[in-house]
Amino acid sequence: MTRKIISFLLFCFVTITHAAPDIQKWETSNGAVALFVAAPELPMVDIRVVFDAGSARDGDKWGIAALTNAVVAEGAGGMSAEQISEKFDDVGAILGSGSLRDMAFVSVRTITEKKNYDTALEGLATVITKPDFPQAAFERQKRRTLIGLQQKKQSPSAIAEEAFYKALYGDHPYAHPPSGDEESVGQITREDLVAFYNKWYTAKNATIAIVGDLTFEQAKQAAEKVIGELPSGEPAPCLPPVKDLEKEKVIRIHHPSSQTTVLIGQPGMKRGDPDYFALYVGNHSLGGSGLVSRLSNEVREKRGLSYSVYSYFLPMREKGPWMAGMQTRNEKVEEGLKVMRETIRTYIDQGQTEEEFAASVKNITGGFPLRIDNNSKIVEYLSMIGFYGLPLDYLDTFIDKIKALTVDQTREAMKRRLHPDKMVTVVVGGSVEKTLAGQ
Repeated sequence: MTRKIISFLLFCFVTITHAAPDIQKWETSNGAVALFVAAPELPMVDIRVVFDAGSARDGDKWGIAALTNAVVAEGAGGMSAEQISEKFDDVGAILGSGSLRDMAFVSVRTITEKKNYDTALEGLATVITKPDFPQAAFERQKRRTLIGLQQKKQSPSAIAEEAFYKALYGDHPYAHPPSGDEESVGQITREDLVAFYNKWYTAKNATIAIVGDLTFEQAKQAAEKVIGELPSGEPAPCLPPVKDLEKEKVIRIHHPSSQTTVLIGQPGMKRGDPDYFALYVGNHSLGGSGLVSRLSNEVREKRGLSYSVYSYFLPMREKGPWMAGMQTRNEKVEEGLKVMRETIRTYIDQGQTEEEFAASVKNITGGFPLRIDNNSKIVEYLSMIGFYGLPLDYLDTFIDKIKALTVDQTREAMKRRLHPDKMVTVVVGGSVEKTLAGQ
């Protein structure tokens, strides 16, 4: 069976829903956290191995986490990148990887036909446990990273995001961009990647999530096959807590563009935060529900200042950001910024209306089944639950916890946690002055 057959199966069965998946959890022989959900509807398996090895672990070598993750699959067990790719392609398996601020991951999707499944597991195990970090592959990925960093200089939104995180987090590990900068990446060597891998890609620093047409015993065997040869190592140390902002910061950066990017925000919440559900519902009608949100109504519908305006919480290991943003024409930036600020302040002061609260609860609970309607979505949730140590009934109880809220709880949580007079504002575009005002 080939990739075409997998695509056909996905097309036919993409709407299968997994109501309240039963999560089984254990520890592998070398100390990794493992989670499994049986999904016998399709003859497929998704496996995702997550390491606490995101850019928050870069230290003074910004970009090393992302570069290490990118090179892991570029040569392993004596195979070249092309040979690894052919190995997975020949059995229709899909290899993936990625790196964020908190985590780095390597994943595979395969059918369960024995030859295909065994080859995919063997290939994944080789990539994770026996990377060679070939010098040529390292140099190639390094060049790609440097080209990407150059391209970001042409993007107002990328410039704004980098300035936003820097202003929000100061000297915290979340402050620098995951891809690093040209100076830091330019100094990274292959030996640095090997040292980073040896330190962070260990079993006790890993979570493995498995979803698919397997028995529990088969899932345990798969986990051992994939990461059983990793050294146990030690869990990564706790990150420092994120400091709250003490005053407003306004950053204006000139960029030759016809559109101006505006970002407003502050440190928000971390995974497992007791206010998570109240803040999630509270933000939904402010800027998290698309075109029917308060921000969209005031900025887009009433005044036509932006095609899209939004807000969201991004929970992480420590406090991730709460961020509101838009893009607008240069000549409209001051008006748009004023409307955004006034809308945010009014919403936080007064809270959701009863109608907004009811609509948010209905929208969130009604749409939740679609967020776990296939294996690839479930395996992402599963890895998140394991990585952040969330309750195993997180998916089971999600809707009930949303429905148990009251509008007073969302109002109180938003007012207590968001502070309009202590937020970072970043403005990047063609008509703003080249200053760092307010810093």
